[in-house]
Amino acid sequence: MARKIQQKTERRISAAASIALCVMVVAIQIATTLLLTFFLHQRASYVYGALELVGALIAVWIYTRSGSPSYKLSWMCLLLALPVAGMLLFCLWGGTHQAKTLSLKRVAPPKENAGAQRTSAANEEELRCTLPEWGRLAAYLKKRGFLVYGNTSSRYFGDGLEFLEDLIAHMARAETYIFIEYYILAEGRVWDRMFRVLRERAAAGVEIRIIFDDFGNITRLSDTTLQEIQNAGIEVEVFNPVHRYVNRIYFNYRDHRKIAVIDGCWAYTGGINIADEYANLINKYGHWKDSGVRLEGAGAWGLAAQFIQMWKMIGRTLPNEDDYYRPRRETAGEGWCQSFTDGPVNNPDSPIEETYLQLIGTARRTLYITTPYYAVEESMQKALCIAADAGVDVRMVIPEVPDHKLTYLVAETYWGQLISHGVRIYKYTPGFIHAKSVMADQEVALVGSTNMDYRTFQLHYECGVLLYGMPAVRELEEDLLKTMGESRLYTLEEWNKRPWYRRAFASLVKLFAIWL
Repeated sequence: MARKIQQKTERRISAAASIALCVMVVAIQIATTLLLTFFLHQRASYVYGALELVGALIAVWIYTRSGSPSYKLSWMCLLLALPVAGMLLFCLWGGTHQAKTLSLKRVAPPKENAGAQRTSAANEEELRCTLPEWGRLAAYLKKRGFLVYGNTSSRYFGDGLEFLEDLIAHMARAETYIFIEYYILAEGRVWDRMFRVLRERAAAGVEIRIIFDDFGNITRLSDTTLQEIQNAGIEVEVFNPVHRYVNRIYFNYRDHRKIAVIDGCWAYTGGINIADEYANLINKYGHWKDSGVRLEGAGAWGLAAQFIQMWKMIGRTLPNEDDYYRPRRETAGEGWCQSFTDGPVNNPDSPIEETYLQLIGTARRTLYITTPYYAVEESMQKALCIAADAGVDVRMVIPEVPDHKLTYLVAETYWGQLISHGVRIYKYTPGFIHAKSVMADQEVALVGSTNMDYRTFQLHYECGVLLYGMPAVRELEEDLLKTMGESRLYTLEEWNKRPWYRRAFASLVKLFAIWL
């Protein structure tokens, strides 16, 4: 316990040290150039030319490797422009492929028995008969180990406060266990209410386990609060402690997932973290618009299994067998659901990115998207343009008020092309939209922690749930239409009127968007 508190204190210093390391590498590049010029005089150009040649050879090698084109382009530009700094950072950052395991163990998800596999196959077949266009997507994810569940009811939440109140209310009814995994677990009024419930349930003998991301909580969860959680008998694990990875800048790899599971019967996911701004108890960027979903029944196991896998990957064990945490009662429900995850361990395969591409490519009538960030590969940009050109009603809701200005500038570079092909882009004028959702043809919806950007597709551990033919799909559509009514339509004329210096700076930043 004392070790965890010490790590919590060290991470604040470590994060600053990691950033300082990047600055130092650039300084080495400048110093190398000056020293070569001062000491070698006429030979300096030959030595520096040799360094540039080595940088160019590494850039060519990167180009021939598999992986994200944006990731490769960023490294190639850096190596060609600043060969010394580029080679040093290339070694520090782990080369062309993201770290596969960090300190995480390779652990398979809980094993599904033959009965569960047969049920999933039957659900998939029924899905294919009812919604034939979406059977391919379900089969793609099932091949990667994500089962299709029926007998599940769902509820969509288009408001953070309503979502968090429902979550806390169900936590208060917990009898067996509570699993919590969040990117942000911040002190405040929401946490105070939740912790009172968790402490009472822990005292009643309920098994409670929490995972939170270290980088996401550097300034938001104090050592005192962490100690209080542990003193209440709650097991806590910190994902990817920053202090361990200063030398390789691995704080880039984050657990961005949002998962809560109660007694195996209820499971929650979406874009909502445990913090006051998500409930609009504080207003950082105007009204904070977010969304989430609650699953009740067989489908809750999909998210529970994901938590169990992460808990074991971190190196922890559970006091009971995996089957102990499965749902213990049946629930009727219309439609099917399929929870899935992604993370750097899968690279270069990206189930989340492929799911977005299939949702875009399969939609025939409508495709509504909400995302706070947008920085995608050319393949996804082109897929959206093709869908709009083919007559699909493609709409995207983005923030009017950004929380990260540089990433917002990068997103702007994509909007002109989308609009020119008929994609309607709405800016959420009341404030910041953090919701991550997709609705296609009033038949299928995606709700989860997933943004449409490089970090989600390559760097973060993420989760989401697909809802096929469930009532929550219509609930999401109604909320999206309401949100668009509160937003303003962004025009091509407005995009073209951006000042030249804003365009130039945005284009430059876009080259290195993967590190924002």
